[in-house]
Amino acid sequence: MIPEKKYSVIIVAGGKGLRAGSDLPKQFCTIGTKPMLMHTIEAFYRFDYRLRIVLILPVGYTLLWEELCAQYRFSIAHEVAIGGDSRFQSVKNGLELISEEETVGIHDAARPFVSGSVIGRCYETAFEHDCGAIPVIDEPNSVRRLTAGGSEPVNRAALKIVQTPQVFPAERLKQAYQVPDDPSFTDDASVAERAGIKIRLVPGDERNIKITSSFDLEIANYLKRKGDEPV
Repeated sequence: MIPEKKYSVIIVAGGKGLRAGSDLPKQFCTIGTKPMLMHTIEAFYRFDYRLRIVLILPVGYTLLWEELCAQYRFSIAHEVAIGGDSRFQSVKNGLELISEEETVGIHDAARPFVSGSVIGRCYETAFEHDCGAIPVIDEPNSVRRLTAGGSEPVNRAALKIVQTPQVFPAERLKQAYQVPDDPSFTDDASVAERAGIKIRLVPGDERNIKITSSFDLEIANYLKRKGDEPV
């Protein structure tokens, strides 16, 4: 019997970083006519309205989020978990709300322009191959590696830039997160690989940008005004 597809996503908005030049954490900053976080949730809802959404919020920001949802009449169903002291702990908290039979994606709240095609490729690959699936794009820049004597060029053709969502069989990812946090865990794929989960790369999208600075916010607002968003 073919197993039923049960998809869920954990949207990680647990940070309090103010690098985007606002008094609020960047995920609450407005892009176009509504907060960034709402655009991110909508991207997954458009992909599949049945997909279960778990939102990780920073400590102390639950009331603000509720007020924003009321203000913008935002009604897409989602569950809320509270973030931890690190991204690792925030994801671990979110995984407590995820059942083992699901295929779960972990996505940065600060990537509101993720396309349905990227989301679909990640979920289908993880589901069909019982593996981790992560979207990547080519590195367009020249890159150098620091050495004891200075630096040396690196073949950029051998490098990939990693995006989210990173998608995994939930049972295996929940098991992978039953370890102490480690500085070498740079993303969810690095946690999964430590536990022996194979990782497959799928094509990402250069428009799936991560918003971290005030300049990034300007780009995001430009894309919204232009209507040049991925599908």
